[in-house]
Amino acid sequence: MAGNEVLCMHIKYIRKNSIRFTFLVLFFLFLAHTGLDASTIYYHKDEEGVMHFTDTPDSKDYEPMHLFGRESNVDRSTVLRLIKKYSNLYGVDASLVRAVLQVESNFDNQAVSSAGAQGLMQIMPETQKHLKLSAPFDPEANIEAGIRYLNRMLKRFSSVRQALAAYNAGPSKVEEYEGMPPYPETRRYVKKVLDIYKKFQD
Repeated sequence: MAGNEVLCMHIKYIRKNSIRFTFLVLFFLFLAHTGLDASTIYYHKDEEGVMHFTDTPDSKDYEPMHLFGRESNVDRSTVLRLIKKYSNLYGVDASLVRAVLQVESNFDNQAVSSAGAQGLMQIMPETQKHLKLSAPFDPEANIEAGIRYLNRMLKRFSSVRQALAAYNAGPSKVEEYEGMPPYPETRRYVKKVLDIYKKFQD
């Protein structure tokens, strides 16, 4: 969010039933009224029920807020159908793909991360070039490319855990550290995906 330093910070420890939470929501509404782009505010609720807000997310725990009507323009049933279609094509467990997609974008095909990853499967621009993905916000194109890339990682590494780490941090990092890279964000990401994957399997 270049040129908008007012939001370039983390706003933490705000409980949903507090006056401060109400003030924060009103603040975001004010930004929308003044024309500033607050549609890229991210949030997550920690284990103690505390809400965390930022426009510069530093982990995959954050999800985009949609206070101002910026919603995904594709319905979940379509996304699930596409997941099934391309999971079957590439021989990847559809439940694993769904878990990755949910953690990556929470079904928002317009999602853009602070690092620049785009679309439902949050594919970085450089990776898009290798995958020949020219329309990263197109749900079908993004899902096809994301599953194709995940399939490569699953074939390249000896475990699902390492493949997910490679999807998040890059395959070179997994090879460099001969396993899970020591990045807290990557470790949280892998754990979150595997937890959701297990629930889908159950």
